[in-house]
Amino acid sequence: MKTMMTAAILTLAACTSAPALSNGANAEQATTATQEAESRRPDVIYVPTPPEVVDAMLEMADVKDGDVLYDLGSGDGRIPIAAVKRANLQKAVGIDIDPTRIQEANDNARAQGVTGKVEFRQADLFTSDFSDASVITLYLLDSLNEKLRPKLLAELKPGTRIVSHAFRMGDWEPEESKMVGSSMIYSWTVPARGAAAAK
Repeated sequence: MKTMMTAAILTLAACTSAPALSNGANAEQATTATQEAESRRPDVIYVPTPPEVVDAMLEMADVKDGDVLYDLGSGDGRIPIAAVKRANLQKAVGIDIDPTRIQEANDNARAQGVTGKVEFRQADLFTSDFSDASVITLYLLDSLNEKLRPKLLAELKPGTRIVSHAFRMGDWEPEESKMVGSSMIYSWTVPARGAAAAK
């Protein structure tokens, strides 16, 4: 993960990154959706994760060369930035609904000299496509983790590693947990389709 983790800032709004448009009507609809998403308030406040917790999360996720990492609720971009400084990732993407956080993340990437190695998207986690991930990091809430869990299990490849700061996944028991300072971190591995943990 990056040098810090941030609380997920997300909403159930549509993704603010509009697809290629074929006509004016689609363009108008996409603009309206973007404006609506931008006007919504985040569901959780922004709380940065301490650097030592970020490092521990990346260690627990076994981040290595060739991984595809998505940080859900990426805040100021610390986790993707730390990840690409740690290993030669195929891709590192942060997703956050708050445009202020996205601007900060891009500014931080420039300051850390990793522009071009990381990508930050202003979007809704629940409508975003991160199915190519090999690693997912997140700092949401218990309730949001549970709400997101069906999407993670349905769309991620078996073997994808998930690490959460502070919050669990309901009755899906973590494979590993660790106290780092005053923070607990948890990890799971997406099981084979139809496995008990996917229920």
